[in-house]
This record gives sequence, C-alpha cells and structure tokens, in this order.
Amino acid sequence: MTPPASRAAPAPAALTASSTSNASAASNTSAPPGASPATPQWRGLLAAIDIGSNSFRLEIGQWRAGRYRRIDYLKEAVRLGAGLDAEGRLGREAAERGLACLRRFRERLAGIPPAQLRAVATQTLREATNRNAFLAEAGQVLGHPIEVISGREEARLIYKGVARLQPSTQPRLVVDIGGRSTELILGQGSNPLKAESFAIGSVSLSLRHFPGGRLTAEGFHAAQVAAGAELEEALEPFARPHWLEALGSSGTAGAVSQILAAAGITDGTITPEGLRWCIQACLRAGQVDRLDLPGLKPERRPVLAGGLAILYTLATHFGIDRLQPARGALRQGVIFDLDERLAAERAPDHHDLRDDSVAELQQRFQVDVSQAHRVREVSRVLHAALAPRAPLELQRELGWAAALHEIGMMVSHHDHHRHSAYLLSHVDAAGFSQSQQRRLGDLVLGQRGGLRKVEAALADADFAAQLLSLRLAALLCHARGSTGVTLPQLTLEGHRARLVTASGWSAQFPRSAYLLAEEARAWGRGIGSLRLTVDCM
Repeated sequence: MTPPASRAAPAPAALTASSTSNASAASNTSAPPGASPATPQWRGLLAAIDIGSNSFRLEIGQWRAGRYRRIDYLKEAVRLGAGLDAEGRLGREAAERGLACLRRFRERLAGIPPAQLRAVATQTLREATNRNAFLAEAGQVLGHPIEVISGREEARLIYKGVARLQPSTQPRLVVDIGGRSTELILGQGSNPLKAESFAIGSVSLSLRHFPGGRLTAEGFHAAQVAAGAELEEALEPFARPHWLEALGSSGTAGAVSQILAAAGITDGTITPEGLRWCIQACLRAGQVDRLDLPGLKPERRPVLAGGLAILYTLATHFGIDRLQPARGALRQGVIFDLDERLAAERAPDHHDLRDDSVAELQQRFQVDVSQAHRVREVSRVLHAALAPRAPLELQRELGWAAALHEIGMMVSHHDHHRHSAYLLSHVDAAGFSQSQQRRLGDLVLGQRGGLRKVEAALADADFAAQLLSLRLAALLCHARGSTGVTLPQLTLEGHRARLVTASGWSAQFPRSAYLLAEEARAWGRGIGSLRLTVDCM
C-alpha cells in the first residue's frame, strides 16, 4: 500500500501526554531479600563485585570528604576462566563454583539497596559463548544484575581506582594482569590518557604452557613468546618515554610483590632481577604442587607461572625496571564510578560520563543533533505516559538510545537502524557496560520495521515501554522539522496502549496517520505482550 502523497506531521513542539494506568515502574534489577533504601547499616556505603577470570572479589566501602574507608573485603579463587573449553563455552563445574561464591556474597550483602551495588564481569564472560545463560542464573542467585564490561572500560575503572587511592601528578603506567586479560593504562593525575586491554592472562597462559602444573624452561620461554606476540602492538604507545613511574594493580602484581618481600629479595618492588629469581624458584620446584615460596598463597600457585611470564615480558619489552604494587584496583574503581553516578542522579541535570560518551559518538558519526534532540524529547514524554514511575536509569537509557538512533546513517541510509544497532553494541563508550550497550543496540534495532528481530527483548515489560516510546517518537518526528504540532495523547491500560490524536489531525496529516496505523498493526501481530491501538481523528 502506498501512503498518500500528502503532508507528514511535523515534529511536535508543544508536548502533552497523559496516562490512565499505573504502569509498571519496577526496576529491571532485583534486590536481595530485605533490601530497602532506608536500611540503616547500608546508609552511605557502596559495594562492588568484581567477577574476574581467576578470583571473585566483593568490596564494601565508603568515599567521604575525599577519603576512602574499606568496610569489608571478601575474595574467593573461583578460577572461572579455567572453565572455558575449546569452543569458548563455560563449563558447568566452573559455573557452579561461581554461583556458590555469589550465594555467599549475597549473604554478606543482605539488605543493600540495589542502587548502592554494582557487579561487573570481565574477560571470561566477554569470551564465553554461553555467557547469557550464566549471567541470567548468576543474576538470580545474587539478586542483582551482572554487567559485562569491555576491556577498555575495565582499564578505565582500574585507573580510576589507582588514581583515587594513590594520587600522583607524574605520568604513569598502570599494569593489571588478570586471569585472561592484561590491561595497560597511561595516565596523569585522575585522567587516563590511553587504555587498552589484551586477551592474555595468568590463567590462560598457565593452562596452555604449563599443562598438568609442570614448570619447565621450555614452558616459560613459550609463554613469554606468546605474551610478547599479544603485547607487541603496545610497544610504541606504552613505551618508556611516555611515563615516569609504573604501578602493578591487582592479583598477579600483588602476589609477586609479596613473594619478593617475604623472601628478602626486594622491599616488594618488582624488578627484572626479582622476576628471574621467582622463575628460577619455579624451575627448581618443577611442579606447581611443590611450589613453596614465602608469601605465596595456595590459591595463587596454579596461575603463578603464567603471571610471571607476562610480568617478565612487560619488564624486558617495556623497560620497566621498577614496578610498584598499586593500592587501587578494579573493584575500587567501580565504587568510585558508582559514587559519581549517584551524585549525578542527585544533580538537576543527571549528567555523568555516559552523557559525554553519547555526545562524543554523535560528533564522531555526524549525527543530526537537532533531529536526535526532537526524538529524544518526544520519546521521554511518551515514556512518561507509559511508565510514569520508571526508574531514572530506564529513562536515561531511552534518552541515550534516542540520541544515537541514527548513528548508522554514517554507514548507510539503507537499513540504518541495523548499522546503528551494531555500532552501539560494539563501540567503546566510556562509562557504559557491554550489557547496557547491547540493550541500547536492541532499542535502536527495533526503532522501525517488524518487531520479530527484538522478540526476545520484548519479554521485558520495561524494554517494551521504552521501545514503543522510541518508535512512536521517530515516527511522529519523521518530517524532521518543528512547527508546533501537539503530541497525540497516549494512555496505557494493562498491556494495551492507546494513542488518540486531536480532531482533524488525520485529515491534516494523512501520511502520519497511515504510519501510525501500520505501527498499530506491527504491535498486534502477537510479538510480546504489549499492544497498541491508534485512534486518528
């Protein structure tokens, strides 16, 4: 059917909307039993869970008046990364270890308001092909959603933790060797200037080059070659002239520092000579089970050799003659970032780092900012009618999706929503987790056309309300101009939304009336539970 060759409705300027329902305002997060914003023992406290490839860590702390106070810290060697098979699937045994740990963490977190906790996952769950199943189960066990963060976002948060707890004005290199990834960050003061993540870590190297726990010279040589190959592209951007001091964050650097200090080799500073001493000690032991180094914790034995290989490669290739253990790590960075987000929520404009990333993406992909603003404002009004008590984070997600719904135009006008979805799901955007970027990607993918492509996401009522608001806003603003048209009235009763235009509207804007009728048909095809009725007067 060809739409009438008549005027399309210009973008609304005077916006009005109402709702006759009590639309669901439940957050898409599930709080642990007894959680309440007024729980006295949690007032002013923040918690972070770092779901790493080797260890799971829970930190509870407080940032007040420029000072950080740790309240509690729990760590368990789960070795989740050792559970990935050759096809990248997370095995059941490793998954059960992780779930058991999260159950114990949940006990400690009983009563925490959801807004004061953030759980992030790193390289193993970036790689795992069946991660969605594990994340769903883990979220239920923990009673809180788990966000997968990108390698660069992990690096940014690591640097934030180090910079806050160990401030310095000198240019510095921060190194974090995890179970399946290594992060390198150049920064000065509180600003990370360059951050990269490399898919090599203590667990992955140990499994591959020291099978059965056998510690051989050949294994160390092969592990160092593998580490050098992975890190080769970082040689110039992270070279010695770019920094004056080097810090090692998290498990591997901390463990080696403790060994060297306990053995009296150094004061805890990691040096090439100290690393050679550690490697020789491993070779003398010959087997992981026979390692008996001072200061070495039992859970660190299986992955020590891989970590040493990476450290020695970094020291020799990047000219690191002294690596000091850092006082900050990913978990503290998550807490500080969460503190900044909560402060932004209390501010009138709710601005945080993610808004800066959205503005940068608009500029990079030459978005029509005026059109993005129109769609954003209309979608917000429509969403307020559908979900008047929606959590602020859901409102902000819709705003970001609207602001970026046309970034795919830079690739091609044809099917631009698919290009937009791909870019949003894969681009590095500081402040966003991969999980949230994928949700934004689903929103912009579903902004037009059939709904079958986002059918799974539509099972979430919050997502359905966001998507309907975005689709209607894009439709009502498709003329890409503003002449003061009043927004049709949108109401919601149960699972049925109703859009009613003013008298004479359909005669004045037959093309828009046609598009609204098509939209109602799209929502009436049995996909998801939300339905739309359109009454064009």
